[in-house]
Amino acid sequence: DVQLVESGGGLVHPGGSLTLSCAASGDTIGRYCRGWFRQIPDKERAGVARINPYGGTTYADSVKGRFTISRDQATLYLQMNNLNVEDTAMYYCAADLGRCRTLNPSDFRYWGQGTQVTVS
Repeated sequence: DVQLVESGGGLVHPGGSLTLSCAASGDTIGRYCRGWFRQIPDKERAGVARINPYGGTTYADSVKGRFTISRDQATLYLQMNNLNVEDTAMYYCAADLGRCRTLNPSDFRYWGQGTQVTVS
């Protein structure tokens, strides 16, 4: 099994920046597809960005040009710039050994507990 722990959320003003981190343990995480998702109350969880084991990335249209996903050996990052109030959500990191072709939450098996980002 894989354990994921997010950190780095908080309160930020519009136009500000935050960097989220997701520490992984339990398996050779370098083999996994990894992603960031977000969810607001009464809405479905939505994909933000994903990165495959070779560094290839995909972003949701709403965050292109503002967010950057990256990874090192065990930690996943999400650099978020020019934040706006619509980015307010609980952010989750996820991992899966699958083909890493989508931002569909159902394609990811392992999840962290989430970290809250509030832009206000």
